[in-house]
Amino acid sequence: MPEKISLFNGQVVPLSSLSKLSIENFRSLIIERCKNGGRLISFFGTPDFSTLDKDSGNNSEKNESKVALIAIVTSEDYGKINVYLSEASDSYPAITPDCTQAHWFEREIAEQWGIKPLGHPWLKPIRFHASYRKKKDAWDRTNEKEILPCVTDFYKVNGDEIHEVAVGPVHAGVIEPGHFRFQCAGEKVLHLEISLGYQYRGIEKALVGGPDSRTWHYIQTLAGDTTIGHSLAYSELIEAFTGNKAFARAQSLRGIALELERLANHTGDLGALAGDVGFLPTASFCGRLRGDFLNLTALLCGNRFGRGMVRPGGVGFDVDSSRIKTLLDKLKITSSEVAGAIDLMWETPSVLARFENTGKLQSSVAKDLGLVGVAARACGIENDTRFDFPSGVYRFFQTPVSTWNDGDVFARAYVRWLEIQRSEKMITELAKSLPESQIFSDYEGLKPNMFGISLTEGWRGEICHAAFTDARGRFSWYKIVDPSFHNWMGLANSLRNQEISDFPLCNKSFNLSYCGHDL
Repeated sequence: MPEKISLFNGQVVPLSSLSKLSIENFRSLIIERCKNGGRLISFFGTPDFSTLDKDSGNNSEKNESKVALIAIVTSEDYGKINVYLSEASDSYPAITPDCTQAHWFEREIAEQWGIKPLGHPWLKPIRFHASYRKKKDAWDRTNEKEILPCVTDFYKVNGDEIHEVAVGPVHAGVIEPGHFRFQCAGEKVLHLEISLGYQYRGIEKALVGGPDSRTWHYIQTLAGDTTIGHSLAYSELIEAFTGNKAFARAQSLRGIALELERLANHTGDLGALAGDVGFLPTASFCGRLRGDFLNLTALLCGNRFGRGMVRPGGVGFDVDSSRIKTLLDKLKITSSEVAGAIDLMWETPSVLARFENTGKLQSSVAKDLGLVGVAARACGIENDTRFDFPSGVYRFFQTPVSTWNDGDVFARAYVRWLEIQRSEKMITELAKSLPESQIFSDYEGLKPNMFGISLTEGWRGEICHAAFTDARGRFSWYKIVDPSFHNWMGLANSLRNQEISDFPLCNKSFNLSYCGHDL
């Protein structure tokens, strides 16, 4: 019996091919792989273990006393993903003490399923909702009504000169809610703890039983600034379950839409970083230019955030030659203006003095935490789904992975600038070479009793969608990992030994999603 199953991005396999491991073997395989350069992509529980057990003989049964544990880990083989499966009831030996990447995942599993990872160093809720199982949860709260929203014990530092600063969840400006608790000695931050959960909507549970008329709306609003990224991950997963791939023209249009989403958000972030250090020329220019990139997305599909553009089977909108010409002309102008605005920032010593050596993360820390996307690449880690696990148009059009080594605010800003330039080139190439084909193909229902994974490199980083189907071809469980889920601990670590006044700058350099985390 194999210890793992390896599959490619956008591939599905029968549930019967997943082999159950002992929890000891499950734990040791994850730890060993991550110590040897692997990364924990996703780690979650699902309530219906019998549908995963090929020896059960009855896919309709549910074993309420057990919860399946599924770990998705990068493979030692290029382009492949390892999947490990085990089960637990009330507790299991925590993976976190030997693999820090599991820290946030194990807190989630404990909260959702009431399974305590024994030996976890910092076990507490991350979204503050009742356990999915009607039993004692990991904190022995026998009455689910006693689980109060966003109430927890925060880590404290003691000392005569230590003081605590609490920020949020209500912030100045129209932004999402999140709570930040600083332990400070004077102006120096000794420790930052981040408490989320205010945006929890129960989306993953709501997807169970789909796809249906609501599913598509949930997917497009998981994280509103990543509509294209999550829509693409979902669409490619559905296509894997149906065996129906999108036509070449649709894949190219998807690539254009995804890179436009990257351009808009990276440009907006660089402008916001300039604003945080009081450099108004770049802040003002980039605020407008972000809107110009959003307008190019609207040129494709009539919606600035890309709603309805990417869909299972292809895309919802086509473009004619005149619209492509308009897109290319405006892209060239806007990209040139972005270059001018950002060059102003790089040429200003006072800006660089605030960016450099601020919020610095060592590469080793970033690897231990399992950071993804811009945050990882700014620490010199060559981690990019478009290159590591290519799918769709990225199997044919690839750009170099944009990295910088310093791990500070400057590095996170500069990686964005590199990606802006490369995204603009890729959009231009794709638009000039659009294949002649259909943009949408109908598909039948999902294959029953299957498991599949889809990865997409959103503008923040790696997006993972994983799903199980039941005997009817409906989702028996759906799991989403937004890049923010991996990176919040990176932000917390970047503030250690920094001035508390640097927090807005560090926070914006990560620019993580609250709602993308609080699914």
